[in-house]
Amino acid sequence: MIDSSLLNVDKPARYMGGEVGIIRKEVAEIRFVLAFPDVYEIGMSHLGFQILYNILNSHDWLAAERIYSPWPDREDQLKAGGAMLTTLESGLPLADVDIIGFTLQHELSYTNIVNMLRMSRIPLLAEERLDTWPLVLGGGPCAYNPEPLADFFDAFLIGDGEEAVCEIAALCREAKKNGTTKSDLLEKLAEIAGVYVPSFFRVEYLEDGRLKEIIPLKMGIEKVRRRFLADLESAPYPTAPVIPFMKTVHDRVSMEIGRGCTRGCRFCQAGYIYRPLRERSPEKILESVAATLKHTGYEEVSLLSLAAGDYGCLTPLLKELMNSYAESRIAISLPSLRVGTLSEELVEEVKKVRKTGLTLAPEAGSERLRQVINKGITEDALLQDANAAFSAGWRLIKLYFMIGLPTENMADIEAIVDLSKRVKSEGRASKTGGDVNVSVSSFVPKAHTPFQWEEQISYEGILQKQEYLRNELKKRKLKFKWHDAPLSVVEGAFARGDRRLGKVLVEAVELGCRFDSWGDHFSFSKWQKAFATAGIDPRYYLRARGIEEVLPWDHIDSGVSREFLLKERALSMDGVFTADCRNNVCTGCGVCDFKEVKNHLAAVDGELSSGQSKPLESSEAAQDAVGRIRVRYSKIGKMIFLSHLELLTLFIRAVKRADIPVKYSQGFHPHPKFSFATALSVGVESSAEYLDIEVAPDFTADSLKKALNGSLPEGISVLEAWKIDPKSPTLSMIMDTVRYRVTVPENAGIIDLAAGAARFMELDSYPFFRVKKNGEQHYDLRHELHDLTVDSNSLTMEIGRGKPLEFVSAITGTSIKDLEDCRIEKLEVIFKDSFLHI
Repeated sequence: MIDSSLLNVDKPARYMGGEVGIIRKEVAEIRFVLAFPDVYEIGMSHLGFQILYNILNSHDWLAAERIYSPWPDREDQLKAGGAMLTTLESGLPLADVDIIGFTLQHELSYTNIVNMLRMSRIPLLAEERLDTWPLVLGGGPCAYNPEPLADFFDAFLIGDGEEAVCEIAALCREAKKNGTTKSDLLEKLAEIAGVYVPSFFRVEYLEDGRLKEIIPLKMGIEKVRRRFLADLESAPYPTAPVIPFMKTVHDRVSMEIGRGCTRGCRFCQAGYIYRPLRERSPEKILESVAATLKHTGYEEVSLLSLAAGDYGCLTPLLKELMNSYAESRIAISLPSLRVGTLSEELVEEVKKVRKTGLTLAPEAGSERLRQVINKGITEDALLQDANAAFSAGWRLIKLYFMIGLPTENMADIEAIVDLSKRVKSEGRASKTGGDVNVSVSSFVPKAHTPFQWEEQISYEGILQKQEYLRNELKKRKLKFKWHDAPLSVVEGAFARGDRRLGKVLVEAVELGCRFDSWGDHFSFSKWQKAFATAGIDPRYYLRARGIEEVLPWDHIDSGVSREFLLKERALSMDGVFTADCRNNVCTGCGVCDFKEVKNHLAAVDGELSSGQSKPLESSEAAQDAVGRIRVRYSKIGKMIFLSHLELLTLFIRAVKRADIPVKYSQGFHPHPKFSFATALSVGVESSAEYLDIEVAPDFTADSLKKALNGSLPEGISVLEAWKIDPKSPTLSMIMDTVRYRVTVPENAGIIDLAAGAARFMELDSYPFFRVKKNGEQHYDLRHELHDLTVDSNSLTMEIGRGKPLEFVSAITGTSIKDLEDCRIEKLEVIFKDSFLHI
């Protein structure tokens, strides 16, 4: 059933489902919903979400489904209609599933979690959810300090989830079969490595507000040690992921080449909680990339790791990827290159297709402060990287810094300006020129790092340093981006907060806080009111912590020992560098057992080959030869919610997946040579959409029809395809009129449709204008109406310019807004003379 209400929200593709790669199961013993507490285009860019979706759905008895936080317009719409949140796969209300697994990527998404539960009419507090309610789980980097969310969650998974999620689901399956109570189920879950059940611990506080003690309530569960995935090589990777219709934040193949990092940057939580380093072999990467490109049709591959430049086989891997895909116009990006790893060889390979974005992260402006944080990079190395990039043709480099790092002084802030200026000078010195953007965030101390005891920079301190940077960078014509101070205050409070913050969250949601990481949605005044109502000062959580103080996360074992973190903290204050443990120099962090849990480094065994054949066309003559195929296709069902731009992306990817030898434009960003007749309005069904595609001259129309229909999603079908002369007029030139059918619903209140139609046809003229971005558009509706017939509650019309509902409104006297529930079908396009098949 089509949900027509989606026509009244921004970006309906967020909620429509039906994507290529979606897995629907009519029957399942357990329904495990993966819940992402942010908007769809953010969640669909998260690789971990796709990995778990693939793993869970590999079991016949288990159905993984998805849900994302609704944008405020959709939330208002659901509330007004008394509707609840439902999954994209089966449309099941969230309250009716077995397990809800929230991903905890950042602290500013916490209000969305509470709101999603509330919108689903699920009791917020875990203690209020009895046996009939879904089990609510959390996992991800923020689970390493789960305490601010402890009141809302039944359990958390600490660490890698690939194996543990299936164990959790299997236990829930057994409990469901046997009628096991929730309390007994939680006891069983607590036996799974990495699972933390908050209700099995009690927290006591001192009179001054500090934690007194974290008391385990179950024998044998004093601490919860994180779950380790020992080997990334054999871990499942989703080569046939769900492919969004709309543009997402990371619209590409995300290939995880390594997990973990050995560098030991002291500010970086990910560098500690994802230890040890586990790299995939280049052979496995090439195999997975080839399969994923075949299933997705993406035009970019991003090699993901905390430090992709450190990957041991990067140069041979990159060479083989470029050899295989450069002529197919597939770009390779390295979003996490470390300063000092950008060799000339790497630059030359990456730029072969197009120059993807380049971000370099010095983190601190001065050499002294980089030693404190163990960044281990020099100014000379940064300038060499910048010069190499600019000389290779990059026009823009983004520099990333932090303010508020331990021991920071104004000289370090001044050094940010000076270093940024010197990087820009490298652009001027190169033959091609270049610009620099400077992005500065505020350091927030995180759990399980050497800086977990440090004081966070104050609100006033952030503003002062930002103002200095804004003025000084502007003088040097450097663009400056910053992280708003109020967001850092709230993030900092929850990053090192405790269970008392749960009541702040509930109050903030009641006040309307949502999407707090989106600056235009964040309301500091609402948060201040929420903290005040709960009787809590957020600044309390930004303070320095004593070494002997009980920390809220002390019962969570990340694998890195407390002794090691304290040693690193002491070394940082002395500016002493700790070496990278990649090269068998153990720093004694405590993670590895050197049997199963240890660094796994990739190595090249022989010559690399992706197994992909190179494109056949290479000569200029082959590039000039062209065939042109005209296609008529339908757009029905859920596909009516797609915009023209989303439809274009859909066809580009379908052509790639179908391996159709389509022709490309020339230039820096080549694109397939498609030509649509017109842009169909969102919400209109059609069996008369037309598209011209330029292909290799020997590729037949029948082959194209068959290949495309095997690659297009449900709701889009090629109905006809035929070859035309490459020099034929374009579709837009030969279109004359269009025939539509508009069916008016009974609740529209239109009494006599036939009488209205007759009156309109008797008119000589009906002037009309439409307000557009570039001004008013004037035309005469009566002159543009070439034919009109009435059948019961429908109007069939042949029109030139104008939209169908504009004509229905004029005929019936009903406003266009009141006609939004009409069904609109595009039946036929009438072309001039016989140009269509030329």
